[in-house]
Amino acid sequence: MPEINCLITDDSRMSRMMLKKIISVAQPDWKITEAADGQEAVDLARATEFQVIFLDYNMPNMNGGEAAEILRPLFPDARIAFLTANIQDAIKNLAIKLHIDFIPKPITEEKIKQYVRK
Repeated sequence: MPEINCLITDDSRMSRMMLKKIISVAQPDWKITEAADGQEAVDLARATEFQVIFLDYNMPNMNGGEAAEILRPLFPDARIAFLTANIQDAIKNLAIKLHIDFIPKPITEEKIKQYVRK
């Protein structure tokens, strides 16, 4: 089975830690990389191929939507999800337009395990 690289992008260190813990238990073989904002995510993605990407929406420097517009064409087959507390229709519609998933916060073990086991 090929190695799975997962990118967690969130400006909240606590959210990243929580998400990493849940994914590490559900998928212990995955390599998990963290980014604190969209720009860092894009920079990391230029050096590593990611199969699964989680993006918070509201972040400094570059928001999740801007990052998704760059990441989606780079990784057309990746599973990308907005994981955000911002549940406005505009963001849900952007997710649909970019063919990415939408997971509303709060982060729960059940939501994340369900997503990473697909």
